[in-house]
Amino acid sequence: MVTTTSQHISQQFENELQDIRSRVLAMGGLVEQQVHSAMEALIKGDADIAREVIANDEDVNLMEVSIDEECIQIIALRQPTAGDLRLVSGILKTITDLERIGDESVRIAKMALNLSEKDRPKHNYRELQAMGNHVRGMLRDALDAFARFDVDMALRVAKEDREVDAEYEAILRQLMTYMMEDNRAVTRVIDMMWSARSLERIGDHANNICEHIIYLVEGKDVRHLSIEKAEQVIKGQVIE
Repeated sequence: MVTTTSQHISQQFENELQDIRSRVLAMGGLVEQQVHSAMEALIKGDADIAREVIANDEDVNLMEVSIDEECIQIIALRQPTAGDLRLVSGILKTITDLERIGDESVRIAKMALNLSEKDRPKHNYRELQAMGNHVRGMLRDALDAFARFDVDMALRVAKEDREVDAEYEAILRQLMTYMMEDNRAVTRVIDMMWSARSLERIGDHANNICEHIIYLVEGKDVRHLSIEKAEQVIKGQVIE
């Protein structure tokens, strides 16, 4: 009878962990859509889409609070250990990064509102569009790695953060050139700079999610390490 009860509790706990993982992925899906919509509003100059992104941020916040509360309940009632504790801890960190990606999407949407009222450049923000596609792909792949607990994929996504940083620096140099060539474009360029900064931050948060995945799967904290050092730590080639 004790064994049966223990098995029941264990299965119930496993169901709770599976449910919370599914909710994180649902939150991730919403946040990915927020990034996509914010960029669509920016590129198309669509104020209605921008306002929708801003309004939907409340849903992202509510999901974070709800998942956070469930994690705290699990810790208090189940007292998870080892891998289960790392999973709950990783989820708490992941939803924080997802919420912040949502915030950056709102910032882009606000810049899109500002830019929708200004003359559009001939290049139609193609630099920002390319960077937006890149970071959105990073986020999608990071969520896929989370769903699969795939450390190799997490490492591949993390490596892309350097490329995003390089794109960001290149865009800033280009935007500075625009301002020097035409001082009438200063206001528009500043909004574009803030949008690029938000995209760079989204890449950073996607990278953070990958670090959380590595921790919850491998039990190794690779924050603040270069990607090369992180790979060595995972493979046990260096002493942490």
